[in-house]
Amino acid sequence: AMLTGSLGMLPSASLGEADESDRRRAMYEPVHGSAPDIAGEDMANPLATILSFAMCLRYSFDMGEDADLIEQAVQNVLKGGLRTADIMSDGMAKVSTTVMGEAVVNEMEKLTG
Repeated sequence: AMLTGSLGMLPSASLGEADESDRRRAMYEPVHGSAPDIAGEDMANPLATILSFAMCLRYSFDMGEDADLIEQAVQNVLKGGLRTADIMSDGMAKVSTTVMGEAVVNEMEKLTG
């Protein structure tokens, strides 16, 4: 068990049995719901969705190194102080969904050099 502070940070995977090629049928999604109250506001935290995709790469496509890259990029962005409204705290920079997503992509580009 872990305390995350926000549903916006929780990726999830529902994994089936591995097939003969050791791949799994699976469904990947963030734990949070659709948040209709903030639809169109550009303020949802995209990190659970991004981290769910990393899980997809790891468990369904055996692309662990790529998953590691995504996870490291997310960690670096958070260490850099960017926060969406749901995880905002003193001394951090509040950003939109778009800015957070772009920051993760930019960090991945830096990491792959």
